[in-house]
Parts: sequence; structure tokens; C-alpha cells
Amino acid sequence: MKVSAIRTLKKEVVGRQGKGHNQTLDGMGFNNINEIRQGKYFEIDVKESDPIKAKEIVEDMCNKLLANLVIENYKIIETQ
Repeated sequence: MKVSAIRTLKKEVVGRQGKGHNQTLDGMGFNNINEIRQGKYFEIDVKESDPIKAKEIVEDMCNKLLANLVIENYKIIETQ
């Protein structure tokens, strides 16, 4: 079963890459942007057929390794 998750910086953490993209796009004439936040997308194929258990496994992975919970949030966005 495939489970998708997104990892992003917490709102209070300034993302240098997003800020750089914002400045570059502003220089290209896209000056109607308030903020860009960048994250990372994970698609994990879990050896589990129960969607609830698969989601729990990926949440455990995010809590233990895939996200730095001090500065990042994560969100499970899809289970297939």
C-alpha cells in the first residue's frame, strides 16, 4: 500500500530556499507573492494492506526519522 506524506518547515522557521525562490521570482516580475514555503514529498510503499495500519507505520517513520519535529511538521496526504 502506498502512503504519501509531505514534510515542511514550521511557520516560525524561516526557509532559506523558499526565501531565495521568492526573491528570484520577484526579480522576474512575479511580485504578487507573499511567501513561498518549500517542503519534501515522500511516497512510501508499505508492506501492509490495511490503510489505517499503513498510515500508522508511516506516521511512526516520520516521527522517528523522516521529519525533524523540532523545526518541521509532516502531514499524511494520501493512502492508496
